[in-house]
Amino acid sequence: MKLLLKSTLAILVFFTTITVTAQSKVAHIDSQKLISEMPEVVSAQKELERIQKTYTTEIESSIKELQTKLQTYTADAENQTEVTNGARQKELAGMEQNINQFRETAAQDIQKKQAELMRPLIDKARAAIQKIAKQQGFDYVLDATPGGGVIMAEGKDLMADVKKELGF
Repeated sequence: MKLLLKSTLAILVFFTTITVTAQSKVAHIDSQKLISEMPEVVSAQKELERIQKTYTTEIESSIKELQTKLQTYTADAENQTEVTNGARQKELAGMEQNINQFRETAAQDIQKKQAELMRPLIDKARAAIQKIAKQQGFDYVLDATPGGGVIMAEGKDLMADVKKELGF
């Protein structure tokens, strides 16, 4: 019985020691919120809006041209031959297809530009988070962005310190 008690006590002391030495300092930050509040993001968003407006204007212009031709061709269809009307239908279908392809290309271009503009900002934020975490002796920084997989975020929030580091 004494042997069992000593063994149990030894195991308990061993696991307590491991638990105490294994504890790490953990902090959290909502990285999406941090990035969205960076001043550089505002200029990136304005650039994206400008590009998107340009594409939208071009698409709307093409749609108006298509609608105008459709009305003209429809009004004049009775005065034309079947061959001419068929050619006009093909022309309109081609125009519509070109508009749809341009929409897809525009969406891809905007997505690429967004990634191009945001990558340096994400890297800058990550570097600042790592710098502050190292300065304050944290071993881990969890991303507290909603849906980011954090179960509990009661540790130190680095948001104010990282914003200060970034100058805002």
